[in-house]
Amino acid sequence: MRVLLIDDHALFRFGLQALLERRGIEVVAVGNAAEGVARAREHAPDVVLLDMRMPRLTGLELLRALRAAELRMPVAMLTTSAEERDVITSLQQGAQGYLLKDMEPDALIAALGDIVAGRTVVAPELAVVLARAVQAEGGHAGVVPVGGAPELTPREQEILCHLAEGQSNKAIARRLGISDGTVKLHVKAILRKLEVHSRVEAAVIAVERGLCARGGAGES
Repeated sequence: MRVLLIDDHALFRFGLQALLERRGIEVVAVGNAAEGVARAREHAPDVVLLDMRMPRLTGLELLRALRAAELRMPVAMLTTSAEERDVITSLQQGAQGYLLKDMEPDALIAALGDIVAGRTVVAPELAVVLARAVQAEGGHAGVVPVGGAPELTPREQEILCHLAEGQSNKAIARRLGISDGTVKLHVKAILRKLEVHSRVEAAVIAVERGLCARGGAGES
């Protein structure tokens, strides 16, 4: 996998580049957003990792410039912003991912793989933000369309509601007093029954269909 990383913060850029390269990922790192289009055309990356907040040219402006230049490689925003407006605008402008800078390295690398495979990925912490925005906009925000009505078991329903709160498998396991592996199996079954590929898409369905009280798992 070849990644074009565009971020004006040198310490973060160098650190992430070193981390990704240790995992066997080829990285081209750029600190000047104005070079983004030329570097994307020159290196033809599998995915562009793009900071949201940069001087002179913002991440969203560069995203629009990439699309205007007919460069169709996937773009993922990598940011500290959890603002609903930033999430939705990025997806509407053509981003295939919205990731947070405090993600665990393994989660980031898995997300990049999903994005390169053609999926839209949003950080799990933003699942509720995205789901509520999709609901408010009538079910459209650039995510994969939902499937048919699921037949979830009571335990799967319970875990789905925890997913809609953005909880990790470990957090769900602790909450329910079961193993991480059991939660993982339930999550796989939920995604299969909902006919989606990601936890975020499952959370969108949970909110759209009112499957969880107040959009979450409540006080169980």
